[in-house]
Amino acid sequence: MNEENHAHTSSSPKAADVPPEIALTSILVPLLKGVIYREQAGPLWSALLKLQARVRDYVAVLGLTLVLDEAEGYAFLRGRENAAADDAAAADALPRLVARRPLTFAVSLLLALLRKRLAEFDASGGETRLVLSREQVVELIRVFMPDGSNESRIVDQVETHLNKIIELGLVRKLKPASTGQAPSYEVQRIIKAFVDAQWLANFDERLAAYSTHALRDLKATGDE
Repeated sequence: MNEENHAHTSSSPKAADVPPEIALTSILVPLLKGVIYREQAGPLWSALLKLQARVRDYVAVLGLTLVLDEAEGYAFLRGRENAAADDAAAADALPRLVARRPLTFAVSLLLALLRKRLAEFDASGGETRLVLSREQVVELIRVFMPDGSNESRIVDQVETHLNKIIELGLVRKLKPASTGQAPSYEVQRIIKAFVDAQWLANFDERLAAYSTHALRDLKATGDE
């Protein structure tokens, strides 16, 4: 996965311009809890941009790295996976502040399919927000389900997998426009930081192996 460092330019606002009510701790606490999105954070996002050098220095002491994408509008903390050999012992001694969350095969597959769909969406040059109906998400994974699978069970499984991805902050569930209408889901652009372009380039080559696993694992899930 690729991470970009965003250097300050001479035209960037100075840290001294940050509103006094937004201190460094006001930025660090939300980051330690999860993802900060530009469209949802308001002044907090602006403060993060202005204080990002100090944030990077602070979290580095904790064994973390700030991942900040100004173009896509998100920021989060990631454990330093590429520490130098001399720092390995020290890094191992630190308590893990950002938990690793093992994903089931089905969740990983749906995550990859959503990322591929976002790449296709971006290539079309249309809107910036990718919003999918529940049925559209079901269609993404239906090809991997065993023939004759129960439709309502497929929907239930997809919603379960989506809820896991929502917990990770990679998809946002939108409120239905009217009572009784199925929910829709916005694919958050931060998904690009977890499934990068190089991985996506080899996605089609992986599908054969995925299909083999899916026919076994998804069927097993459906039989529970």
